[in-house]
Amino acid sequence: MKSEFKHTLVLGASLNPARYSHSCIVDLVRSGHPVTAVGLREGIVEGVPVQKGLPDVQGIHTVTLYLNPLNQRSYYTYILSLAPKRIIFNPGTWNPELVALAEEKGIETESRCTLMMLAADSF
Repeated sequence: MKSEFKHTLVLGASLNPARYSHSCIVDLVRSGHPVTAVGLREGIVEGVPVQKGLPDVQGIHTVTLYLNPLNQRSYYTYILSLAPKRIIFNPGTWNPELVALAEEKGIETESRCTLMMLAADSF
């Protein structure tokens, strides 16, 4: 297990166990990473409250996206204001516009699958 735990914001979090964002929260928690989850509906996943809106959080290392590029637009300012070290674009979420904005701020971007990264211990 990695010695460095990365506070991760799961953006596009779902309460539905069949969704990848739900599995991501479960895997992050089980790997020891602190998680903040934001979705359309409030609830609890693996002990993590899923919040609506734009919660005020500090110390986010990674934002992992589960929103298509069109739905990401309303979150640009929020994501950049968190000043994460990196943004992970999961399959189907790659967004050149947000990548360019992030890189201007010195934020690393990756087009990868968070679930696969966790399984391979490369998160």
